[in-house]
Amino acid sequence: MSGASEPGSAQIRPVTEVAVGVIVQPDGRYLLAQRPEGKPYAGYWEFPGGKLEVGESIEAALARELHEELGIDVKACHLWHTLEHDYPHAYVRLYFCKVTEWSGEPHGREGQAFVWQLLPASVKPLLPATIPVLEWLAAE
Repeated sequence: MSGASEPGSAQIRPVTEVAVGVIVQPDGRYLLAQRPEGKPYAGYWEFPGGKLEVGESIEAALARELHEELGIDVKACHLWHTLEHDYPHAYVRLYFCKVTEWSGEPHGREGQAFVWQLLPASVKPLLPATIPVLEWLAAE
């Protein structure tokens, strides 16, 4: 019998909760940001966002992260999909929020590159948990 299947024998990984912004313009373009050097998966493209702080709502975390990373202020967003992904460095629960209204012009405040894309994405490589989001966008 495998030890991983026995109750209580498997090491439980902590869940990192992350608010993620799927920033969509009226013409269907969406924003992808490139992970900066020094972070896991540096150079990979993803939807921007970050970890929830203790006691912080998903929407508040997203607003804070998008302001810190891109210099924009979220005006309208809604929780769209939730996805869990097991990366080698962390087990994450991703709360994807569709952002449909914001103020300010996005710019990489942490030195990261970003691009507006239409489906299919032309930038590579994509962070693994980004791929299902593109499929959800295509299905709409």
